[in-house]
Amino acid sequence: MLRIKLVKSPIGHNPRNRATIEALGLSKVGQIVEKEDNSSIRGMIHKIHNLLIVEATDGSAPIVDALNPGSSSRMVNPKTHKLPTIAPAKKGKKK
Repeated sequence: MLRIKLVKSPIGHNPRNRATIEALGLSKVGQIVEKEDNSSIRGMIHKIHNLLIVEATDGSAPIVDALNPGSSSRMVNPKTHKLPTIAPAKKGKKK
């Protein structure tokens, strides 16, 4: 079982994404639903992962976390969710 929580508003998003949120049974920000862990639900979660927090009901680490994109252990592509890096300052003479 997966516990899915809507944490960001779908206002201004693609109508297909809003339909996916509705298909998952979510209607309000902060609402939580529990769904079976299967490939169709995982596909829906993957499409709107930037709006959700998804946890397994056994209490393990979040599968998808929209508020902390670099912290998710599964389902999130680490190449697209890197934490920002700060470029080192250039050394040299100032004019």
